[in-house]
Amino acid sequence: MYINDNMAKKVYLGMIGDIMHPGLINIINEGAKYGDVIIGLFTDKAIANHRRLPYLTWEQRKTVIEHIIGVSSVVPQDEWSYVENLKRYKPDYIIHGDDWQYGPDKYIRDEVFKTMERLGGEVIEIPYTKGISDSSLKEEIDALGVTPQARLSSLRRLISAKPVVRILESHNGLTGLIAEHTSVEVNGQHREFDGMWASSLTDSTSKGKPDIEAVDLTTRLHDLNDTLEVTTKPFIFDGDTGGKIEHFGFTVRTLERLGISAVIIEDKVGLKQNSLFGTDAIQTQDTIEGFCNKIKAGKESQITRDFMIISRCESLIAGKSVDDALERCLAYVAAGADGVMIHSKNKSGEDIKEFCLRFREKDPHTPIVAVPTTYNQFTEEELATWGINVVIYANHMLRSAYPAMVKCAETILETSRSLEASDKYCMPIKQILNLIPGTKKK
Repeated sequence: MYINDNMAKKVYLGMIGDIMHPGLINIINEGAKYGDVIIGLFTDKAIANHRRLPYLTWEQRKTVIEHIIGVSSVVPQDEWSYVENLKRYKPDYIIHGDDWQYGPDKYIRDEVFKTMERLGGEVIEIPYTKGISDSSLKEEIDALGVTPQARLSSLRRLISAKPVVRILESHNGLTGLIAEHTSVEVNGQHREFDGMWASSLTDSTSKGKPDIEAVDLTTRLHDLNDTLEVTTKPFIFDGDTGGKIEHFGFTVRTLERLGISAVIIEDKVGLKQNSLFGTDAIQTQDTIEGFCNKIKAGKESQITRDFMIISRCESLIAGKSVDDALERCLAYVAAGADGVMIHSKNKSGEDIKEFCLRFREKDPHTPIVAVPTTYNQFTEEELATWGINVVIYANHMLRSAYPAMVKCAETILETSRSLEASDKYCMPIKQILNLIPGTKKK
């Protein structure tokens, strides 16, 4: 670790430090001219609500950066804002590239100037190194894909870093690309989906088959591979009932091999009936002991520590009480489940809220997964206050595509041509030709 013997002044430099490049080395060298450089290394928590998680963990990034010449010390920065760390370390200078003068981070710059003025310090801005940036390098790396292990481990990191992990249903490569790349800015904050849900409902429906486990695991995984090839974000797999206990261990190892982050299995037995039918269909739950044995069999079979087996409780779907759901979920966690998913078709959401609040009294740490298909009036922020960690939008890609396709087909029949359908319901042909990465003209 480098110590600047000639100067006692402190220089603060905030950094993600995931991909080291000449631009970052340049700014460290510039900072070292003014004093001892303290690197405020952004944690996963600080980064998660603003951009994709780094490829490397905080500890891995720290190990790299603290060995760079010119760095005096590395400290965690737990917030996207610099204010708290500036107050804590009271640097004489803060150094930053001038690229924050415009765009969504301008408010960060304004905060820093006000804080440093109060501290009696100075802000040093240096010209941004053009042509090289973390974001451009990340895009190139993403184009190469991701290893199964890197994808698998990312879900646990996201759950630890974010108030709510946002998951979108994907049933083919195209919907996977939408989940991978769609992003918006809301009040200066970057938002995107954190991962994808491989739904048995949409997998079967897209094939014109009922959601009764009619599509076998091999077929589902074959189709899922199309999406894995063109995306990098974590996948949660809808494992239905998990099948026979003797088979579940093989399923777990297969999913791990592909890089799937988690499987969710429901505590029902017999012919699969979609949960949203509720008590209108026969919903037979497994015994607590029987389902716990299935969880244990899965945990004994898995190889990696990062893979998650999440138990889906159907008590509320079957018309049973919150007490029954609590008893079951606490038992499932004791059996080794890495998370619980509580499901309901009640539109008020009150039963889900009661369950979550009471579960959190008993267990403050185990992740809770929710699928707010019927109680969709609640925002992610509201669900987080109940103790929910993961929100799955479980079928919206398929449900939104079907009405548009039907309307397009009807319009062609009504007009005996495609002009009106193309104008109203279709994207331009040039746009669809350039939709897939790698097909644009060089």
